[in-house]
Amino acid sequence: MSLTKNTDVEFAYGSSHINPSKAIDPCLVYDAVEQDFVSFLCGQGYNATTLKIVTGDASACSAINNAIVWNLNYPSFALSAQQPGSISLTFNMTVTNVGAAYSLYQASMVAPSGLVVKVNPSSLMFKAVGEKQSFMVIVDASIGSQCYQVKYKGT
Repeated sequence: MSLTKNTDVEFAYGSSHINPSKAIDPCLVYDAVEQDFVSFLCGQGYNATTLKIVTGDASACSAINNAIVWNLNYPSFALSAQQPGSISLTFNMTVTNVGAAYSLYQASMVAPSGLVVKVNPSSLMFKAVGEKQSFMVIVDASIGSQCYQVKYKGT
C-alpha cells in the first residue's frame, strides 16, 4: 500500500472491529507463535538482517518459512490479485476454545457480489476449554477493477 494513495494505510490491516466489553471473554483465540510471524515477515521480503531488528535473535528466512500473507493464522485475512480474472484461495485456520467447555460456533458471513466464500466445517463443537480445532475458509473470486473486503466471524 502506498501512503500517497491510501491515506488511512495504518488502519488497513488488522483483526476487524473490536467490542471492548466482549474482549474480556473472547471465546475463541487464534494461535500465532513467533515462528508464524517470522514466516510472515520472510514472505514480505525481510532477510536475516531485518529480521534480527524485529526478533532480536538469529532467525533466518528459507524456502520452508517463506510464507505468504494468507498463511498467518489470524482472525482476518487478505486476498490480493494483480490482474482481473478468477482466483481461488484456501485459508487454513486453527482456533483454541477459551469459552465454555461445551461450545458450538457457527460460521456466518455475507460475501459481496463476485465472491463465493465457504467455511469447512461450517460449525465447530468444542468439548473442553483449551481444545484446538481447525477449519478452512475457501474464497473464489472474480476480480474486476473493484476492491472487496470480507470478514469471517464465528458466532
